[in-house]
Amino acid sequence: MFEKFLTETLKLAPRQMWGVEQLGVYFKKLFSANGAKAAIACIVAIAELIGLVVFDFATTPRGEALDLTGYSLVFEDEFEGDSLNLDDWRYVASGPDRGGFNSPEQVSVKDGNLFLTGEYKEDGNYGAGWYGADIALNEWYKQGYFEIRCICNPGGGFWSAFWIQARHPYEAQYSQGGIGGAELDIFEAMDYGEFGCENAVAQTIHCAGVGGVQEGFQSRMLGCFNGNNIYEEYNTYGLKWTEDEYIFYINGVETVRSTFGDGVSQVEEQVRVSLCIPTAEKLEMLDKETYSNSFVIDYVKIYQPTLTAAE
Repeated sequence: MFEKFLTETLKLAPRQMWGVEQLGVYFKKLFSANGAKAAIACIVAIAELIGLVVFDFATTPRGEALDLTGYSLVFEDEFEGDSLNLDDWRYVASGPDRGGFNSPEQVSVKDGNLFLTGEYKEDGNYGAGWYGADIALNEWYKQGYFEIRCICNPGGGFWSAFWIQARHPYEAQYSQGGIGGAELDIFEAMDYGEFGCENAVAQTIHCAGVGGVQEGFQSRMLGCFNGNNIYEEYNTYGLKWTEDEYIFYINGVETVRSTFGDGVSQVEEQVRVSLCIPTAEKLEMLDKETYSNSFVIDYVKIYQPTLTAAE
């Protein structure tokens, strides 16, 4: 009855319902806290969670620490060269995208970092317009731990993203509620300057056919979670995709875990790094003469269970 009141009367989203659940956890911890330091930590967590439930604000990761026992590193790129390694990566979605274009010319490697740059170009590969970039690994993966260390692009409009995508995650006949493939947004930095979420990223799952629904696709934004000065400093964002669930991380601390859909994806999926282009309406708010920023990536790493990695 209480859950129905929260969802139908108060119209709380699943992430806010998760906040209600976590409030119960931290109130119990507060009443059993051993010492002032533990009590203060609980009070801070409760205050943040109230902000989530009431105002949909971001929260700080407070879950378990990342444990990669039983996992082996199977891919690593620290971008030490002077160009993108096309033996490992490829350019994807080149051409028109939302209000602009994706183009390989917006990808560069220098000083041990990969740069995806967003800007307006009069003489771009596809003519005058706004340009971003989208790249993907050539090898596809099924399950494992996926991590990026990066600085998100500052400024509104364009946004940084690290994500995993199946071949047909938005079509019910293929996705089958997520079992046949999903889109797993390990992070998207979409809320630059937005009060309550100004230092946070979103973590989301998209798939189609959940519960037998055959029209459109379903999404669950699991929450917005705070990083450390994400537009000026390196942070890590990770996803552990297991046989049973998806577990998301920021800086090695669990943010949330989910089994959204009708089951965890059982197919190989593509790993992508993108500087996403906004709609034409949002681009009109940017200054063509001065706006330019970059998504800066220090590394991308992938781990898989040791037995799987050895096969």
